[in-house]
Amino acid sequence: MRPSSSPSDRLLGGLSGAVDVDAELDDASLLQAMLDVEAALARAGADHGLLPATAAEEIVGQCRAERYDPTALGRAADAAGNPVVPLVRELTARVAESARPYVHHGATSQDVLDTALVLVAVRAGAPLLRHVAAAADAAAALAEDHRGTPQLARTLGQQAAPTTFGLTAAQWLLGLAQARARLEQACAALPAQLGGAVGTLAALGPAGPAVAERLAAHLGLAAPPLPWHTRRQPLLDLAAALGGLVAAAGTVAVDVGLLAQTEVGEVAEGGVGRGGSSAMPHKRNPVDAVLVTAAARRGPGLVATLFTAAVQEHQRATGGWHAEWEPLLDLLHLAGGASARCARMLAGLRVFPDRMRANLDAAGGVVLAEAVAARLAPALGRGAAHDLVTRAAARPDFRAALLADPAVRAHLGEADVDEALDPRGWLGSAEPFVDRALAIHRAATP
Repeated sequence: MRPSSSPSDRLLGGLSGAVDVDAELDDASLLQAMLDVEAALARAGADHGLLPATAAEEIVGQCRAERYDPTALGRAADAAGNPVVPLVRELTARVAESARPYVHHGATSQDVLDTALVLVAVRAGAPLLRHVAAAADAAAALAEDHRGTPQLARTLGQQAAPTTFGLTAAQWLLGLAQARARLEQACAALPAQLGGAVGTLAALGPAGPAVAERLAAHLGLAAPPLPWHTRRQPLLDLAAALGGLVAAAGTVAVDVGLLAQTEVGEVAEGGVGRGGSSAMPHKRNPVDAVLVTAAARRGPGLVATLFTAAVQEHQRATGGWHAEWEPLLDLLHLAGGASARCARMLAGLRVFPDRMRANLDAAGGVVLAEAVAARLAPALGRGAAHDLVTRAAARPDFRAALLADPAVRAHLGEADVDEALDPRGWLGSAEPFVDRALAIHRAATP
């Protein structure tokens, strides 16, 4: 058999995947998953007396991926439109003649490939979820360490008001934690597929539903109430969860990339020897942030393809089913890489509180305009206070403009103005919100 390389071993695949996740997504892994389905099908049939136990064991013994050539099977698949047909032909040829009538008994190609892709997703999901958990742990550590570190919040790309870096990290944490929970739920609910030619399991007689349940049990998968040949909700739930995870990691990456800009300089990625430029020796590029952002740009297209493909006709689809295979594997690949890089990025993130405070102070107090207006509102009314502070904020020196305004001086002294312009006094519920996020994370961590 020709070696089957992992997606991470390809020239560009190593920039978007994770080695341990991709190890479950290569051709050999998919082929083994298909053979695992054939083996479980034989066992399930034997459990219900539809084939001799000796025939089942003969089939199981030949369900080893190293005995088959995935490249040759891929080429042969062109004639039938899927790789299951040539695989069943080879498997049948390999077993003893007495077992040949029972190979693939009662199943159709879609049963095998759907269930194999579900197995691949579950197997790849295990290391993927470990990376998400590591990323969430790193975000939690940042939130806890910087619970009260003042930082300039930005909205619509502009300087807005004070927040804390702890709350910034807590938002990352909660996004990752929620994405992890959705993915765990989607993977746990992924069902086996067994419907036969048109979803009736006619070839298995009255034992059909019981065989389908036994097949799922042998594979450790959920047992669906009905075959889902053209009812693709299980894969849509998985696609949505993977897309949400990539988006959550992408949000972290975009923030890190912006905060690491030279002019901002509030964080920097760690890692010796990373981030270099081929042309500019001084550069330390936020490489993980860049690559996770790239994955987040690609993910929605794959999710959209899977949702588009899910509109399928009658009992078996013409092209819609076929359109799912590679986008699903690609989405698992991207999610694995984004999660692993997000975890590495957050675990090694260098945070510069002094720079955060300097950026707050450099705004000249204008980012505390809301705080000043809030102090004036009880005396002047909300609208009048807002307009007054807006006029002062348009002046070069916000503090001086406030102190020069008689309406301000009538209600606020110099000490009052300075107190209002202290970022630490306008952090609201930032610290309690951090505590909430940390509590949610701890409750979900085994």
